[in-house]
Amino acid sequence: MALGDGPLIVQSDKTVLLEVDHPQAGLARAALAPFAELERAPEHIHTYRITPLALWNARAAGFDAEQAVDVLERYSRFPVPQALLVDVAETMARYGRVRLLKHPAHGLVLESDEAPIIEEITRHKKIKPMLGTRIDDTSVPVHPSERGRIKQELTKIGWPADDLAGYVDGEAHPIALNYDGWEMRDYQQYAKDSFWEGGSGVVVLPCGAGKTIVGAASMAEAQTTTLILVTNTVAGRQWRNELLRRTTLTADEIGEYSGERKEIRPVTIATYQVVTRKTKGEYRALELFDSRDWGLIIYDEVHLLPAPVFRMSADLQSRRRLGLTATLVREDGREDDVFSLIGPKRYDAPWKELEAAGFIATAECIEVRTSLTEEERMVYATAETRERYRVAATSHSKLSVVDKLLEQHAGQQTLIIGAYLEQLEELASRTGAPLIDGKTSNKKREEAFDAFRRGELQTLVVSKVANFSIDLPEAAVAIQVSGTFGSRQEEAQRLGRLLRPKADGSEAHFYTVVARDTLDSEYALHRQRFLAEQGYAYRLVDAADV
Repeated sequence: MALGDGPLIVQSDKTVLLEVDHPQAGLARAALAPFAELERAPEHIHTYRITPLALWNARAAGFDAEQAVDVLERYSRFPVPQALLVDVAETMARYGRVRLLKHPAHGLVLESDEAPIIEEITRHKKIKPMLGTRIDDTSVPVHPSERGRIKQELTKIGWPADDLAGYVDGEAHPIALNYDGWEMRDYQQYAKDSFWEGGSGVVVLPCGAGKTIVGAASMAEAQTTTLILVTNTVAGRQWRNELLRRTTLTADEIGEYSGERKEIRPVTIATYQVVTRKTKGEYRALELFDSRDWGLIIYDEVHLLPAPVFRMSADLQSRRRLGLTATLVREDGREDDVFSLIGPKRYDAPWKELEAAGFIATAECIEVRTSLTEEERMVYATAETRERYRVAATSHSKLSVVDKLLEQHAGQQTLIIGAYLEQLEELASRTGAPLIDGKTSNKKREEAFDAFRRGELQTLVVSKVANFSIDLPEAAVAIQVSGTFGSRQEEAQRLGRLLRPKADGSEAHFYTVVARDTLDSEYALHRQRFLAEQGYAYRLVDAADV
């Protein structure tokens, strides 16, 4: 492509502008995705930023500086600033120049081929107490208990370590895949192999693409006791059912460690909530981590990992760790802790590629714009900022839009999703559909989800409890009426509810109902960023035209 024709404008401050309507925008977006993060996604020009963490994750996943430079030069409309290209190459080159190794005489050792790097690190005030007496110019012992924390600090100072210190095998336990009526897809096999080769790290796959299968395959590779951490009890029981279906494990070999049960078995599925619960100021569930010689720990929905689990994970660095997620985006900005403590990104499958191959459903994203009533406009104008979003998000005008959409999609399995309980209760009452929220017991949740899966229920009204790890294969329509402010991860999870391929091959429809000229529309723009990065475009429709 001749210079001057490309869809990208690469700027010296490491931002990259993408012209959305350019014929090669899709190719450029996919090529940028491994090493740049989408910051803003208005209608015509998307803004990406090249960050050190994105470059290091790309490097760990096998993407090198030469490839990154080639992408920027190939798709740029103007000459790429030379200083930026040098910086990209040098930043990527920092990954792995510091290594953690097991030394026969000195135990855990930090080493580099370059003495000045070790000199810099040993003088750092936070890192110094983690180290022993220098062995020589290029290596220094690390206290074994500090393996996780030193990786966190090294990432912060720009020397991300390649952890080559190995892993304990853990207590052996036979596990094999049971290929009965199914087979692993190529990308699932590649994801498992990439994780196993690295020893620890994160696999990023869209909802519906079979993250559980990657977990099961990793367990079969490890042949060891496994601790699986999940978001809630319903998700845990889905994991259990999948493992019974896909592997040779029996029901007696799988334990549930939740608010309802405290079973510790060779494969134990525990909820984050129970693991992070404090009793008399102490995390009592720490005993769960020490209860067996685990060989593998799987973190489901790793983007939701609670802060206390990071602290616990810092002490688990000798165990193989697999993080599974649809998006590495964390709203608390702790992506660097996922990188340091769970491991770098080992595999990332672009959503649109899997869609094109038929592995996930095609989806149309539509934003329906409504207007506040005159009374609501006055309440909104006089409300505090935090209260303003609630006023806009729960606007009465959204109810008639939901009515129209349900009528349009009569006969299709539909989820109505929101964040505000009063709004959801009103929608449940108006539609006659069951409401699933935080107060709904696990038994009632499972009964409703099962009835929905069987087609006995056509519509469910759900709060954020259905954002993650809920398997509803035939859900074809989602109507989102309110959300958690500008959460990108929530938007990705909610679309993910629809992405399992439909039996009839039909397209999924994801509607977001938004009040114009309010914080609701601002937050919607933020929420859509991750999906825009994956190549999804939101079609804007006025409520009157629905």
